[in-house]
Amino acid sequence: MEELETFTQLPIRMDPASKAISTTSSSRALNEELVTLNQLHKALLTLESPVPPPPVPVNQKRSAQITKLRESGNGEFRKGKHQDAIRYYGLGLQMALSRPLWEPSGLVRDEVAGLYANRAQAHMALQNWVEGAVDAEASVEAKKAGNAKAWWRKGKCLMEMGRMEEAKDWVGRGLEMEGNEADLVGLLKEITEKMKKKA
Repeated sequence: MEELETFTQLPIRMDPASKAISTTSSSRALNEELVTLNQLHKALLTLESPVPPPPVPVNQKRSAQITKLRESGNGEFRKGKHQDAIRYYGLGLQMALSRPLWEPSGLVRDEVAGLYANRAQAHMALQNWVEGAVDAEASVEAKKAGNAKAWWRKGKCLMEMGRMEEAKDWVGRGLEMEGNEADLVGLLKEITEKMKKKA
């Protein structure tokens, strides 16, 4: 068992005017650390660019706008206006990807994964197989698990482009992530049958 460390209170004080920290201790290590800390403090005070603001709660207005753009895209998709749907999804992606860095990355990943997956579907409706595959893969990169639609969409695009081996490998990887998801199992079966017919 390791020895427990003891807590030693050190004689440290802060100058109220300059905010510099000093000590009356003769510890060389402590004095070196305080010199470094005070230099860092001075450097931060003299920065030309402002220090980013402290984290704030998620901007609900931005979240609502992103949701509205996604829903508008879905509405256009249902009407058969696939090009308009692609535009709405693209605007939603721009807004989601421009969130400030201090907002939760998990939130951004979820928003981006959904928007890319939806845009991939719109591209597929227009038979833009390459664009659909790229968007579906971007969706999977943002969110690997729990994203069976994106796995399926890229696999379908690859199959439509005649890239059967890649499609089979991709869907196989999707099945590893999603378990035996029915759509992926069906697509793998379809790809395998097409490969047999070709051979």
